[in-house]
Amino acid sequence: MLPDNILLIDDDEITLELVQHILEEFVSGEIFSFSSSIKALEFIDTIDPDKLGLVICDWQMPDHDGIEVLEALRARELATPFLMLTGNATRELVISAKKAGATDFIAKPFRNRDLTEKVENLLRPIHSS
Repeated sequence: MLPDNILLIDDDEITLELVQHILEEFVSGEIFSFSSSIKALEFIDTIDPDKLGLVICDWQMPDHDGIEVLEALRARELATPFLMLTGNATRELVISAKKAGATDFIAKPFRNRDLTEKVENLLRPIHSS
């Protein structure tokens, strides 16, 4: 199990619970889950950057989309890996998210194994240094 804390943001409660359940079996760190992008941004403003190993965020949400969350994270100069969840992985989305600093993407629907492989790949560099 990986010891990292993960910030999880998705306005869809079912997806949020599913991803949280998968992560609970895979990481031993704390999972901070938010269905509200507003609450998630408030959390990002207060979190100690050393306490966050990964952010997993939905692309399309009310109030603030995934790019806005990503930009807020990068504005705080947090280099935390960022995994974007999307049901609409268009070329334009991928380009704009990469420019904003997204580390990787996963398209919905996804298999549990696909998610855990991406999480492991994003967290592995942290533990190999």
